[in-house]
Amino acid sequence: MMNEQVRKIMTTNPKVASPEQKIDDIVQYMEQNQINQMPVVDAGKLVGMITTHDLWKNSRSGKDCKNISEIMSTNPIRLTPLDKVGTAAELFMDKRFKTLPVVNLRNELKGVVTSFDVLKQVLKEEYPTPILYSDVINA
Repeated sequence: MMNEQVRKIMTTNPKVASPEQKIDDIVQYMEQNQINQMPVVDAGKLVGMITTHDLWKNSRSGKDCKNISEIMSTNPIRLTPLDKVGTAAELFMDKRFKTLPVVNLRNELKGVVTSFDVLKQVLKEEYPTPILYSDVINA
């Protein structure tokens, strides 16, 4: 399982933000959709990640930031579709990441992989027929 490629478990076509988006709009969107981290994409290329932590730091800073580009992380750790699930798991164990963008060699966003994706895959392999929460695990 850990030697499988990330492309087998990643979410393709994830929700993304653009650098010009207003912070207030992203806060509302992330709250409504229960998203903690989103890739920031410009012309199909990954330019950063916006996280609830970034939003929290901004709200506490006293600065008058308006756009995502002012507060996003601009050089996020990224994976390629051919990277191993074990590599993602190691990064998640670092406790700084819950979502990792997956890009091709041209830095075009192809998807995201989350710590939940890894856990879900491990659980599916260990328990093909889950007893509890089968609606979530088999989704």
